[in-house]
Amino acid sequence: MDDFTASSTALVTCRMRAVHGRLDAAPIIDDPWGDTLVPVEVLRVLLEKMAPERLAIAGELSDAEIAAAADRFVRDFGPYGNVILRTRFNEDALAAAVARGVRQYVIIGAGFDSFILRQPGWAADLAIIELDHPASQALKRQRLEECGIAVPANAHFTPADLGKTSVREALSNSVFNPAEPAFFAWLGVTMYLTREQNLGTLRSVAEVSAPGSEIVFSYMHQAVFDSAGAGVERYDELESGVRAVGEPLVSGFDPATLEDDLASVGLQLLEGCTDADLERRYDADGVNKLQGFEISLIARAGPAGAP
Repeated sequence: MDDFTASSTALVTCRMRAVHGRLDAAPIIDDPWGDTLVPVEVLRVLLEKMAPERLAIAGELSDAEIAAAADRFVRDFGPYGNVILRTRFNEDALAAAVARGVRQYVIIGAGFDSFILRQPGWAADLAIIELDHPASQALKRQRLEECGIAVPANAHFTPADLGKTSVREALSNSVFNPAEPAFFAWLGVTMYLTREQNLGTLRSVAEVSAPGSEIVFSYMHQAVFDSAGAGVERYDELESGVRAVGEPLVSGFDPATLEDDLASVGLQLLEGCTDADLERRYDADGVNKLQGFEISLIARAGPAGAP
């Protein structure tokens, strides 16, 4: 694993989901795979880049100490609650779509998402297509092989640089059937892309979405970019952390104009939530202390004109 820079944030979020299952009082997702897929040598380098102060103690740290330091870092890192909450929201929406008859699940910018490894029984008939940058996807497949993890037969990897190739073009090289409805997930990606790239991806999703399709995507409030994060709690920590691994925050959406943005690319808004909404839905009593980001939102959309 010599080159994992392109996937640094994906590796961190993968570890976050595992930490949630181990350390939080009443987990709302069960995803232990971050403990297997993100090895200690990677945790060490991530800490060196994103939180060197966590390593600033006397003496050489053991593997166990590195793992513990990484756990503390990801549990304290600003986006932690958002990652857990958006994962649960997305998979609840996916389960509802499957119950309606959807049999295709496309994960855009899949990173180290582990749904293919922890599929619930209701996912057995799904064709799961992971779209991701070739380097990131190669790293993930390498880790699966190194760990001796068999890839389920219904999982399909489609490498694509979505900065150069549209979702529609990428899916044309996969098992995807545009005549059938699909569920698309696009989590933790839009904030690293330009507005033009984000709208282009959403337009491409609309172009291949048969009636009954949906997309869930997370985004950051555009106001934080307009004000350079002024007054937003924990924003500086997030911005400096992701910039340190070469993945700076770039753009967002304004929830007040999101419906118009979606309409311009052939989609309609079905549901929109803030992290606070998701906290009330999934951790109302604060048992897990899943403090979301005030600037983080999530949307569920479908083809324009759908009932």
